[in-house]
Amino acid sequence: MTDRLEALLRHFPVRASILHAGALCGTHEIPLREHLGQLHLVKQGTVVVHHAAGKPITIARPSLLVYPRPCAHKFVIDSHEGAELACADLGFEAGAQHPLVAALPDALCLPLAELGSARPLLDLLFEEAFDQRCGRGEVLARLFELVLIQVLRHQMEVQHGHAGLMTGLAHPRLRRAITVMHERPGEDWTLDALAGVAGMSRSSFAQTFRATVGCTSGEYLQRWRILLVQKGLRAGKPLKLLVDDVGYASESALSRAFKAQVAVSPREWVRKAVG
Repeated sequence: MTDRLEALLRHFPVRASILHAGALCGTHEIPLREHLGQLHLVKQGTVVVHHAAGKPITIARPSLLVYPRPCAHKFVIDSHEGAELACADLGFEAGAQHPLVAALPDALCLPLAELGSARPLLDLLFEEAFDQRCGRGEVLARLFELVLIQVLRHQMEVQHGHAGLMTGLAHPRLRRAITVMHERPGEDWTLDALAGVAGMSRSSFAQTFRATVGCTSGEYLQRWRILLVQKGLRAGKPLKLLVDDVGYASESALSRAFKAQVAVSPREWVRKAVG
C-alpha cells in the first residue's frame, strides 16, 4: 500500500522546537506566535486551557493538545498541585497553506491512551524532557515531530463524515488517487486515470471524491500543483523551470492556473511573499 503521508511531509515538512519542559503552576499565557502552531503534552496534573479556538478545555489526565495554526491560549494550573508538561512550537512549511494545517481542526485534544502504539515514543520523550542530557533540545524536537505523525495517523483512523483531506486519505480507494497526485504531480492525471488508480468507475470516483474531500479531483490537483510552484518560487526557482514538474504545457498555462488559484500572478506573489 502506498504511503499516504510520505509525499506530503517530504514536500511540506513540519519542524518542531522545544518551548517548555518541566513543572508548571499558576497561570501561563502563550501569545499568538505568527506562523507557528504548538503541541503540548500533559504528563500529569490538571490543566484548564483558555483559548481563542473555542470553549475552555479541562485536561485532567495525560493528554496532548495540538494547535496547528497560530492561536493565543492560556494555561490555568492549581498552584499547589501543579502539572508536568512538555511543549513545542510547530513550524509548518508554507504556513496556513500547508495541506495538513488546513486539514486539522483549530484545536485537537487527545488522551495519550488513545495513541496506544506511541507509548514507547511518549515514554522516551518524557524521559528526555525531564532530564538534562546533552543534545536534549534537538532530540526533543525530533520526538515531537514523530508524535505529530502519530496524531496524523490517529486522525486518519477516526474520520467520520467530515469532508476534507484527512477523510480522503482514510478512504481505502480514494487515498490511492490522492497519493499518486502527491507523488507524481507532473503526470497527466485525467479523471479516467485517477479513477483507474482508485479502482473505481469514472462516475463513482468523481462523486465519491467530491463528497469525501470536499472538492473535485481536478480542483485538488491544481491546488496541490500550485502549492508546489509556490514552494519552488519561494526557494528562488524561475517559473519556467517548474512547468514540467507540475504538469503544465507551458509557462503561460502555468501562469494562468496560478492566477486562477491565488488571484495574483506568480511575479506579484513572489514580490509579496519574499519582499
